[in-house]
Amino acid sequence: MGDGGRRLRPPNNTLDRRAIGWWRAQWLLLTVVPVAVLAVLGVFIASARPWLLISAAALAVLGLACAAFVPVWWFRLHRWEVTDEAVYVRTGLLRQEWRIAPMSRIQTVDTVRGPLEQLFRLSTVIVTTASAKGAVHIEGLDHELAAELAERLTRITRATPGDAT
Repeated sequence: MGDGGRRLRPPNNTLDRRAIGWWRAQWLLLTVVPVAVLAVLGVFIASARPWLLISAAALAVLGLACAAFVPVWWFRLHRWEVTDEAVYVRTGLLRQEWRIAPMSRIQTVDTVRGPLEQLFRLSTVIVTTASAKGAVHIEGLDHELAAELAERLTRITRATPGDAT
C-alpha cells in the first residue's frame, strides 16, 4: 500500500435498470431454442419421447429460474466508473473481475448496440487497451449515456500523455 493507504473501492456507477430486462431476454432466447428442439424431437421420436420431454421441461424450468434471478444478481454486482486517470469496471457472477484501464493505455473507444440492446435502448462501451487481457466492456448503459461516455473518454484520452502501448 504505497499509495498512501488507499484501498480499492467499488466503482460508483450502476448500469441502467433496463439491463435487467435485456439480460432476461437473452436468457429466455438461449432457453427457448434448445427447449423447442427437444420438444419437437419428443413429438416425433416416440421411443425417446419421455426423456426428451422431461429434458425439455427441466431445461425450461432452469432457464426461467435463471432469467428471473441471475439478471437481478448481475445488476447488483456490475459497476463502472470513469475518472480522469482510469476506467474502472467490476463484473462477474460467481467469479468477480475488477478491471482498471489507465487513460494512458487506452487505444480506442467504441460503442456497440446489438438488436436486443437497441430494443431496450441500451449500448455497450468498449475500451480497447494495450492489455493482453483484452478490451474493457461497460455493458447495459443507456444509449445516450454511452455516447456521452465515449466522447468523454476520447477527450480525456487525447489530453492524457502516454503512448497507449
